[in-house]
Amino acid sequence: MQKKEMICIVCPLGCQLEVAEDSRAEKGYKVDGNRCKRGTEYGIKEMSDPTRVVTSTVRLKGAYLRRLPVRSDGPVPKKLVFECMKRIAEAEVQAPVRMGDVIIENILDTGINIIASKSMQPLQPLTAISP
Repeated sequence: MQKKEMICIVCPLGCQLEVAEDSRAEKGYKVDGNRCKRGTEYGIKEMSDPTRVVTSTVRLKGAYLRRLPVRSDGPVPKKLVFECMKRIAEAEVQAPVRMGDVIIENILDTGINIIASKSMQPLQPLTAISP
């Protein structure tokens, strides 16, 4: 029987959950320690199909900053997070970029896109100031 202790991160209460396989339970797991229904759902999901939203940066050309913050537009299976990070590390974009622009479409055939978390304008040429 698989059993795991975890802290629920769905709400600020931070309940100490104990999730155990239970063939008699409706979804195959018994959750104890939660103070709301969301804790039950979280515990079962973490045991059966854990996912994470991925956040990182990509190289950025032609802007004041050299890195652009990005994130996944949905949760990625936890087992694919490191491979996603490798693909993100290989990416490079050119300014201008608007927040929400797709940087990597359908990463690892998950149906999830990596999108820009910030808008970045291109570098503006310096202008001389006359006295």
